[in-house]
Amino acid sequence: MSSAQVLKLGHVIVPAGDLDAASAFWVERLGLELRFRDGNRYAAVTDGRTTLGLAAPAEQPAPGLVAVSVQVTGLDELLASWTADGLAVGEVVEGPHERRVVVRDPAGNPVVVYEARG
Repeated sequence: MSSAQVLKLGHVIVPAGDLDAASAFWVERLGLELRFRDGNRYAAVTDGRTTLGLAAPAEQPAPGLVAVSVQVTGLDELLASWTADGLAVGEVVEGPHERRVVVRDPAGNPVVVYEARG
């Protein structure tokens, strides 16, 4: 039996060419709350239920595309299982806050599967 599991849906990751302008739009124009900002890399805004991750170009897991993220435990175990089943998986990226990989759903949409650090 696998010990890997899905913990939660993470952020919906939205490309942001200009993080200042994107943050201002979502916070000042639409009234969302800024949860955190990681320099010029990433910002998270929320309505209290759903979180949008505003990703600068270098942080976009699927450049130019909106992607849903899913937090898991046992990322390596999941990747081994998926690879054995023939699912195409991307390269594991070691980020400052997580380890992540992009897979595609049956319609070709990017899904970021990640395991938080610490």
